[in-house]
Amino acid sequence: MTAAPLPADALRKLDAYLDLLVKWNRTFNLTAIRDRPSMVTHHLNDALAILPHLPDAPALRVLDVGTGAGVPGIPIAIARPGWRVVLLDANQKKVAFLTQAAIELELANVEAVASRVEDYVPAAAFDVVVSRAFSDLASFVRGARRLVAPQGILVAMKGAHPSDEIAQLPRSVAVVAEPALDVPGLDARRHLIIMRPTPEAAA
Repeated sequence: MTAAPLPADALRKLDAYLDLLVKWNRTFNLTAIRDRPSMVTHHLNDALAILPHLPDAPALRVLDVGTGAGVPGIPIAIARPGWRVVLLDANQKKVAFLTQAAIELELANVEAVASRVEDYVPAAAFDVVVSRAFSDLASFVRGARRLVAPQGILVAMKGAHPSDEIAQLPRSVAVVAEPALDVPGLDARRHLIIMRPTPEAAA
């Protein structure tokens, strides 16, 4: 699968995002990754690698659960300016960084919200609910299942294929794809687990 090309100013904004992340990370410990080259591979490339597996639509509502320093939400928002991206994290300092980053990067399609996923009440459901290293799959589904639209998807970014976690998933979702990801510059196994709400769960 291939993703649509990046907007003309995307590389500039991705570079500026890393500038902000390096600067703020010195004070607020936003990410354990300190050096910029590793941020490119582990944050930017990792986030952008999921785009070919997301719906090819001009407008989507996307929720990034446990976004931390804004991955994958900010790179996705930069790459897809027509999508509305909500960055959700319970850590107030991280949300302060995300809010400032959205302002400085002129990301009008981004909203940062300080809340636990269990407490979050959005104005409308989301087409895509994504998480990276947020929790095990079952916990992710329990917290985020109610936030996804009936025809939407839940997307979990994982390392090695999580067979044991898939076996523990509740019946409220069905796994529809389990693609391996080829992340440029990252010598590690990466997988996506893509799930849809089951009809009986919505009934």
